[in-house]
Amino acid sequence: MTEDKEIIIKPEKDWEKAMPEILPKPTYWPFFLAMGLAFIFWGLLTTWVVLTAGGLIFITALIGWINQIRHE
Repeated sequence: MTEDKEIIIKPEKDWEKAMPEILPKPTYWPFFLAMGLAFIFWGLLTTWVVLTAGGLIFITALIGWINQIRHE
């Protein structure tokens, strides 16, 4: 019978430490972008008022998100 042996890997002492990633700040703009898109599709099925509100929300969220990304 073959006996299973546990392999233990020890880290090398000369390994370099990983640099931390710089992540963007959290934002609400993607949520509003998705909400505007949902209102647009809902407005296509119901009335122009919902469609217009969805379009305004979508455009505002898109501009806000792009501005935030440009200033980071």
